Amino acid sequence: MAYKKRFDGRGFDETRPIETKVGIIKKADGSAMFKIGNTVAYAAVYGPRELHPRFLQNPVKGLLRVHYNMMPFSGHGERVRPGTSRRGKEISMVTEKALIPVLDLAEFPNAVVDVFIELPQTDAGTRCAGITAASMALADAGLNMKDLVAAVAVGRVDDQIVVDLTYDEEAYEDGTVADIPVAVLPNSGKVTLLQMDGELKREDLKKALEKAQKTAKDIYEVQKKALKERFKAKEVPK
Repeated sequence: MAYKKRFDGRGFDETRPIETKVGIIKKADGSAMFKIGNTVAYAAVYGPRELHPRFLQNPVKGLLRVHYNMMPFSGHGERVRPGTSRRGKEISMVTEKALIPVLDLAEFPNAVVDVFIELPQTDAGTRCAGITAASMALADAGLNMKDLVAAVAVGRVDDQIVVDLTYDEEAYEDGTVADIPVAVLPNSGKVTLLQMDGELKREDLKKALEKAQKTAKDIYEVQKKALKERFKAKEVPK
């Protein structure tokens, strides 16, 4: 049976409802929350600060470190084991690579910028939500950025190219499924993350990427709005 209607009733090009907020963790240098459907990501930035141990320091540029963590009982299926995991390390690494292109780490020799991403509730799209939240948190920390990074999962469910897959769509058993997390620099259109789980024809991949770039621009507008509200709240009345 062809996939004619999404499980949650959305259009094939439509994301789940999005909520954002910036400056939510007082003791962090920058912080943000990004919620898309039932997936919630919190990001906190600490730094730039001196990197220890010192043998890891680079006198030419600073280091970006990302720590990604899904909390126990945050998602579908079995309880997530606390502590580091192979999946968490992999997502931390790809998140770093997705964010580094917008930062000038040469400004911070011998220093480190730490980004902590926590997901208390998940329903697919976790790495994309984490990247999007982390981008806003870095901006909230006052770091010079060439652009924000907006991320979304696109893909194919049976015969349909869809935007923002849910867990139920990823687990769809009546046809083929391909899940493609994509991170985009909205102003330039450059892609900083592209992964794929599943198989897809070349023409379908092209369609999926076009939808990802369009959706990233929509997410970018939401990011900008949250940051503007944050900076407006920071303004001191004359």
